[in-house]
Amino acid sequence: MSQEKKVGKKLKLGELLVQYGIITEEMLGKALKRQSQAGGQIGSILIELGHLSTDTLLEFLSKQMGVPAANLCKLDISPGVLRALPIEKIKEYKVLPLEVDKQFTLAMVNPTDFMTIRDIEFILGQKVNPVVVTAAQMEAALRSLEKEGAGEIRGSNIEKRTARREAAEKADMRTFLRRLSETEASDLQLTAGAPPSLKMGRELVRMNMPPLTPLQMSFYAREIMSEEQEKKFDAASDLDFAFTDPEFGRFRVNIYKQRNSVSITIRHIKDMIPGLRDLGLAEDLEPFILKNQGLVLITGPAGHGKSTTMASFVDIINTKRKCNIITLEDPIEFLHRHKNSNVNQREIGIDTGSFPEGLRHIFRQDPDVIVVGEMRDPESFRIALQAAETGHLVLSTLHSRNATSTVERVIDIFPADQQPQIRSQLADCLLLVLSQRLVRKKDGTGLALAYEKLTNTLKIRNFIREGKTHQIRSQMLLPGEEYSSIDVSLAQLCLEGRITQEEGLKHCDNASFYREMVKSKNIRTEEVRGATRK
Repeated sequence: MSQEKKVGKKLKLGELLVQYGIITEEMLGKALKRQSQAGGQIGSILIELGHLSTDTLLEFLSKQMGVPAANLCKLDISPGVLRALPIEKIKEYKVLPLEVDKQFTLAMVNPTDFMTIRDIEFILGQKVNPVVVTAAQMEAALRSLEKEGAGEIRGSNIEKRTARREAAEKADMRTFLRRLSETEASDLQLTAGAPPSLKMGRELVRMNMPPLTPLQMSFYAREIMSEEQEKKFDAASDLDFAFTDPEFGRFRVNIYKQRNSVSITIRHIKDMIPGLRDLGLAEDLEPFILKNQGLVLITGPAGHGKSTTMASFVDIINTKRKCNIITLEDPIEFLHRHKNSNVNQREIGIDTGSFPEGLRHIFRQDPDVIVVGEMRDPESFRIALQAAETGHLVLSTLHSRNATSTVERVIDIFPADQQPQIRSQLADCLLLVLSQRLVRKKDGTGLALAYEKLTNTLKIRNFIREGKTHQIRSQMLLPGEEYSSIDVSLAQLCLEGRITQEEGLKHCDNASFYREMVKSKNIRTEEVRGATRK
């Protein structure tokens, strides 16, 4: 057999492994699919997928190529040996000297690369004896050399690095979903150039895995998208959706492009819908939620639990009223079972084209309660206000800083000539504004909910109608059951020892008022303790 034909056969390693019965056609098919998505050598991919052991592959390569094999995980290479070849040449040719005394032994992924062998023999002025190693071990050794310079390379370190790489390559999306569902993390973040990360509280925790590549990210995204979703993502470069895994539960996903690669954020949606007490909300909110008509707004920054609070409100209505609930969500997160009410959940982009489109036809669906995932445009606000005035309870979320800025935002979204009418409608139908923050706990175990509430009393109604929303903020600093500022809630959490004073300052609206609340409450607490001791 000619050398050309022999080399040609070696280029089809996977086929040879199938031919000799070492792997199956199915195993090769999976490895080739992974190779097309993420690149790499087929032998290393078969090891990463668990279809082949390192020793079996090395033994096979040795026989096919007619050279010895070396398992770098079982060898230590001393600094003296490494210095036998300039480090820049080691990196350039991706080779590794193993022995320099009796003969010059050189580790190579492809020991039939005769041009490289001739170049190195010319540099050294002596004959080179090649041995074959796996691509994954060579990459691990070169990464070790890059990090530590020309110091000793230990086989145990290569083994650890190879194991980490194999774990990363073996990981599919379900591996990540398992990790997310088994921890207290709220989100999983996957992005090219960084290891997979979990959001614990407000901080990222890196998994013990190598940085993800753009090709891996593309693979993970396609793994969880349907064909139709892929088309939408390719057209828009951004996609929101939710899905249910039969083993790990329900997840909300956002896939987006950044620096010409794909990034993914996945949030775990708990199976059980929490009650008010579970969330840290007061039970006195329930009467507002059970009203027959009016507008309830849940506000706050993105990622601060508005959707969870909304789900809790809907569950209360579903449990305690006999009515028809229609939701418009983008995407559907919590799945509601029919209890005493019927709950019809409609997803934007699947069950209806948009929030305005869904709201235009909603009155024909005989709703008692209308839930709008988020109101973003004047038409949606107008229909919601009309519904709240005409015998429907409307619940929605908004992105806003606090309760009073929520009122201003609803009004300001309309043209100036329409704002007096909107003020009048809002003053008449508003029931409750709840503005919330998730704050990192003092013991680091999770997040505590701080919130402010604004209920529409006669005084507040007049402020809204007369355009004096700035006075509502001042009013909320005074004690009263109908309103309470976020600063009071944060101060209470601080005094209970659940959050630090510094953490509260990050989320408060009025720093001076917050500090004074904490200080005065501390003084009174010490006085009470002193009286008890006496």
